[in-house]
Parts: sequence; structure tokens; C-alpha cells
Amino acid sequence: MLNKIIKRGHKKVPKSSSSSEVSDFTHALGHAPPQGSRNSGNVSTSDVVVNHASRGNLVNNSIQTNPTVMTSSSSSVPSGNIENLPMFRDVPISERQVLFFKKVNICCFQFDFNDTMKMVREKEIKRQSLVELVDYVQSGAGKISENNQEEMVKMISLNIFRCLPPASHENTGSENVEHEEDEPCLEPSWPHLQLVYELLLRYVVSSDTDTKVAKRFIDHSFVLKLLDLFDSEDPREREYLKTILHRVYGKFMVHRPFIRKAINNIFYRFIYETERHSGIGELLEILGSIINGFALPMKEEHKLFLVRALIPLHKPKPVAMYHQQLSYCIVQFVEKDYKLADTVIRGLLKYWPVTNCQKEVLFLQELEEVLETTQAAEFQRCMVPLFRQIARCLNSPHFQVAERALFLWNNEHIVGLIAQNRNVILPIIFDALQKNIDNHWNPAIHGLTVNVRKLFMDMDADLFDECQGQYSEKAARATEQEEQRELRWQRLAAAATKGC
Repeated sequence: MLNKIIKRGHKKVPKSSSSSEVSDFTHALGHAPPQGSRNSGNVSTSDVVVNHASRGNLVNNSIQTNPTVMTSSSSSVPSGNIENLPMFRDVPISERQVLFFKKVNICCFQFDFNDTMKMVREKEIKRQSLVELVDYVQSGAGKISENNQEEMVKMISLNIFRCLPPASHENTGSENVEHEEDEPCLEPSWPHLQLVYELLLRYVVSSDTDTKVAKRFIDHSFVLKLLDLFDSEDPREREYLKTILHRVYGKFMVHRPFIRKAINNIFYRFIYETERHSGIGELLEILGSIINGFALPMKEEHKLFLVRALIPLHKPKPVAMYHQQLSYCIVQFVEKDYKLADTVIRGLLKYWPVTNCQKEVLFLQELEEVLETTQAAEFQRCMVPLFRQIARCLNSPHFQVAERALFLWNNEHIVGLIAQNRNVILPIIFDALQKNIDNHWNPAIHGLTVNVRKLFMDMDADLFDECQGQYSEKAARATEQEEQRELRWQRLAAAATKGC
């Protein structure tokens, strides 16, 4: 019996356990697969664990003897001691590619930045390595080998492609919080993350970067994950993403249709499903530059993008967050092709807000910019529904809406278009002007309306008198109808009294 107990105490370790440990050793500084964004639903479970020195020595020895060991991907985050490597200027040129490789692998380590006192030394080594890599790529001191380029992009992917934290409204469970009141969630790892983004930017813009080689690493999958990160609440990260994606679009022509289509899909999901996305403004800024470079005549694909994506972006509630960039894109289309003015104006009218006065003010501002580039023929196609809406805005009880509508007459080009078509426009808005003069509560609106009314009087006195006469007739008929209605009510009241 005693012998059996002793044998159990000396039970051998299963082969699977020993082989997994060896695998941990050999892949101690390997690359973990890129993590998904908040939209992808993947969850990051990566935390760095610094193991015993023996593991670190084994890893460092394997790097020196056979650097290719580190090229394979691993499902876990690299583990082991971080070696403090020399600077590039302190090693011979012939050894810099190996040193570059080692620094890239050190930067694959992931740290917990929620605890500032944890692993301070290791964090600083990684930060210094990133600074060195950025300077090396920016200076163009030496051409980076294809293998090192691939490893660098893998390292960048490991650091930036991660599960984004829940949005503010997801934390509170409230869907009614205004976007302007949301507190942005700043990325705690930004001291390192910024350097990683800077490295990617310098790699993309470098004249030494061969697009034929780089497009194998910066492929469609990489671009798609980059676009997913635009939902980050950290404005610093979105600013870097905007610059990088714009440079990628400019340098990698093969990616251009894919990028436009992917942005399209983000807009569709935002408009018709979530109405929640942090990076719509930045994406529109990129598109503003892209639209500016469209060749003429404009492709049908681009016109469909205007109709199906850009114009419907006026629909979501948080349009104020990105309206400036959206308006710029819309105006760019009209400047490129003046025939699109009618399409744009009718699109604005389709999504015109009913109860949101602040959105109405934004729409009126955009409308003025579009009308500035509109030609007479396109103006005539849409002027009737347009000025019916403007007449409603003139009578708005919200003085900012009425004021912004009256400011349209301060624009010489718009006044010129109105003057050419005054026979149609004045009868549509005359009643609204007269009601403002008679009843509007705000003195400033009253004064502006008087100026517009005088402008029409000077423009065509006969037409003005005709409209004045028609308004007087309408007012007399309305008074007569009101008197008849009152008389009928009195008769009904008298009949009801007799019946009782």
C-alpha cells in the first residue's frame, strides 16, 4: 500500500503540459492576433505577466540565434523579461535590422495602464523602444527589410486593434442623453498608443515605403479594422486615425474603392440602426478631401453616394455634432456639378426638422451655402417647395429660426435668384411677411421683415401692390368667415337654450 502511495507522488507530467510550456518559451515574444473593435464583439483578455528570468534568457537567446522563431503568431500575449536594448546609433549599420526586430518584439508587450504604479520599468522600456522606432522610420536612416515591415505592422495591429470600452450611454443605460453632454472616455494607454499611431503614420508617409510591398501588410482587413477604431471616444485617437486613413487613401490607390464602400457602410449603420458613432465628423473630413479630388464628369457611383449616404445623414438627431463637415461635403458636390443643386435642396426639404429648432437653424445655414453655388435653371426647379418651407420658417415662434431665414436676403446671389423669379416667390411668402409685421413677438424679427418687404417693394412695386391686394381680400374673407362661424354658434346656443 505504501509503495502505491509513493508511486502516485512521483507521477509524471503529461506530455501536453510540457509541450505547452515549451511553446510558451519559444513564442514568448510572438504576436497576439489583433483584437476586434467594439462593433466586432471580440473581447480582449490580454494582460502582461513578467515571468522568471530563465524564460527571458531563453527567449533572448532564441532571438540571437534564430530571429525567425518570433515571426509565428501566438494566441497569447508575449511573456518574459523585457530587455533594455541599445539605441540604433550605438550599433553598427549591419546590426540595425536585427535590433529593429528586437525593438518591435519588445513593443508587443501589453500593459495595464489603469494602475500607474505597476511595471513602471517595463512600460518605460517599451516607450523608449517606440520612440526609437519612430525616429528610425522618420529619419530614413536605413531601408527596413520586408520581414521587419511585416513584423512592425503586426506589432502595430496588436497594440491598436483592441476592444473599445463601452460608450458613455452604454455605461449609464440611458439612450436619451444628449451627445453634447457625453463625457469622452480617454484612453489610459495613450502615452504608448500615440507613439504606435505615430509609427504607423511615419511608415505610411515615408518615401522609402514601397506600396507594392506595404499593401501586403496594410490590406483590406487592416483598413477595415482601422475604420472600426473611429468609434473610439478619445478625440486624440480619432485625429490620428483621420490623418492615417487619409494618407493610406492617397498612397494606396488599390484601397480607394474599398475605403469609400466601407465608409458608406458605417454611415448606413449609423443612419438606419444605431444613431451612435463617435467618428462621423472625422470620416466626413476625409471625404471632404476625397470629394474635392473627384474628376469630372462625376461618376454615377459618387452621385449615388451623395443621394444614399450624405443627404440621409441629415436625419439622425446628433447631426449638430458633424454638420459642419457634412455641409462642406454637400457643397463640394454642388460646386463640382451644379446640376446636383436641385437634388440636394429637395433632399434637405425631405429631412427638414419639424420640432427641433436648433437643427432648423443648421439647415438654413447649409441651404444658404448651397444656394450660393446654385444656377438659375436648378433654382427654378425647386423654388416652389423651397420657399413654402422658408415661409414656414419666417413665421416660426423661435426667433433664431425666423432670423436665420430672413438673413437669406443678405446674400446678393440669392437675392438675384429671387429677383429673377419674384413673380412666383413673392406670392408664396407675402402672407408670412405680413403676419410677421402684424403679430411677431420679437422686435428684431419685425425690423428684419420690414426690410425684406421693402426690398420686394423696390424690386417690383406693381407685383407688390397686387400681392397686397390679394392679402387684403384673403383677410376680409377670413374675417367674414369668422363672423359667420360666430353667428352660427350663437344660433346653436340659442336653440339649445330653448330646447332645455
